[in-house]
Amino acid sequence: MTLLLLTACGQGDSNTPVQGAFLGGTQGVVTVFEPFGVEENGLQTIFDTEAFPIEVTLQNKGEYQVQPGEVKVQLLGPAPEEFEGIPSRELMNAGVLDEISELVPEGGEETISFTSDAKFVEEVANFLDRDWFANIEYTYKTFVVVPEVCLKEDLTDTRVCDVREPKQFFVSGAPITVTAVEEDTAGRGIMALKLTLRNAGTGKVTMPGLEFDDTRERLAFSIDDPAWECKSAGKVNEARLFNGEAEIVCKLKETLPQDTLSTKQVKLTLDYKYRELIQEKLRVKQSN
Repeated sequence: MTLLLLTACGQGDSNTPVQGAFLGGTQGVVTVFEPFGVEENGLQTIFDTEAFPIEVTLQNKGEYQVQPGEVKVQLLGPAPEEFEGIPSRELMNAGVLDEISELVPEGGEETISFTSDAKFVEEVANFLDRDWFANIEYTYKTFVVVPEVCLKEDLTDTRVCDVREPKQFFVSGAPITVTAVEEDTAGRGIMALKLTLRNAGTGKVTMPGLEFDDTRERLAFSIDDPAWECKSAGKVNEARLFNGEAEIVCKLKETLPQDTLSTKQVKLTLDYKYRELIQEKLRVKQSN
């Protein structure tokens, strides 16, 4: 991933993400069912005697490059005994899904095919409807760049930069986003950054390596500078979201040397798994 840091953009005290380093946005992997059959009256429709495909298309609409095997798609809904010709109901992406960019504004895409020959095997009187679901779980990351953190040992010095103020920041396109960054002090010569996170999507989030829990949403995070330590609600490098939001506070580990007066860029990475559910109704019509 290449960062094009245009720090001249968005001057002033605006505490909102600005464009330049990233294209931005609040989407990750967007998923849709491909058509099962012919559309009639707004419904995908087949006859009970015909075979039909079950395919799910993945499109990466954010700014993390998804690697092979990082997206799991599981078919849910109709009872397995109602349909034949579906070898597996759980598949992974086989290729890389490139992130969005100026050259590839639509992002990388892959169609996962569960079958081309599914068939309904029960009796049909006139017609019946079945709701197909796909549970999507994927690994994703959000990148946050704060280009000018003020490092000032003497707060009475009015030159170069201000400590106690909202900071300009850049955030990559992803379902977990950052809505605000503020700088303050945590003691003389100790700078502190507070970042506000939000789940901007409709899905659930959990830490890599953990199962999803409907009662707890968590993610991991890290900072690129070892001089800082970041915590959320007292936990190092782990945040729990409440009502879809969380705060991360990063502090310098050591007091700044006397007369320090400079600005520095820091970058944080939010690391998580994301889960969403899509739905498509299939109508099966009696053939005679």
